[in-house]
Amino acid sequence: MNRESSQNGVEWADVETSSEEYARRFSGEVGKYFLDLQTQITLELLTPWPGARILDIGGGHGQLALPLVQAGYQVAVAGSRPACQMRLSRLLPDGSYDFKVGDLLSLPMENKSFDVVLSFRLLPHLESWPGLIAECCRLAAEAVIVDYPDIRSINLFSRMLFRAKKAVEKNTRPFTCFSRAELLTEFSTHHFGHPLFRPEFFIPMALHRALNSGPGSRRMESVCRQLGLTGLLGSPVILRVTPESS
Repeated sequence: MNRESSQNGVEWADVETSSEEYARRFSGEVGKYFLDLQTQITLELLTPWPGARILDIGGGHGQLALPLVQAGYQVAVAGSRPACQMRLSRLLPDGSYDFKVGDLLSLPMENKSFDVVLSFRLLPHLESWPGLIAECCRLAAEAVIVDYPDIRSINLFSRMLFRAKKAVEKNTRPFTCFSRAELLTEFSTHHFGHPLFRPEFFIPMALHRALNSGPGSRRMESVCRQLGLTGLLGSPVILRVTPESS
């Protein structure tokens, strides 16, 4: 956990993920593949709620806000600082989304203000990650969708491999890995369950970046998916949970 990502108990890890430098990690053919798959899975998980009111907590990176607006969803993005809107203002037309500034773990919004709450690129970088889960569940009436690095993958060796990963990705950050049981236990304390897990990649993203071949990455991951490796040991994972009463 970088000390720069929190201050006086307020988390603002989204400042880095909202930056242009961070966006460059998803440039080129390989980056496009990463974002295409993330968008595809997310839209599939949102199928039961067409046109829903969606809050994207820490979504200043714009990875989801843009395709969600294009798909007809009513999108609001919450950022910890006004600067987190800079990329969004370049990517999206004025009036096509709402932007809220506040403490991401205690937003000034009423309970169940949104149909669905998303949070991507944030959970593993927060010191108070249970607080993010609590806030997502408080604000969501129908579903919460998050992404996270799963310990049941090559991330099991993440501490040993971090230096090699940083040599490839340069601006990578330390992150927390989670087990499925750990997250489900936390969500269950807020009465959310019925999980759907959608692992994204079997091959580590850092290796895909090192190989730098979009078509090659697509082919390799297609084979891994067909062999069942991605479902078993893939990461990051996109997780959707819904209220236990639903």
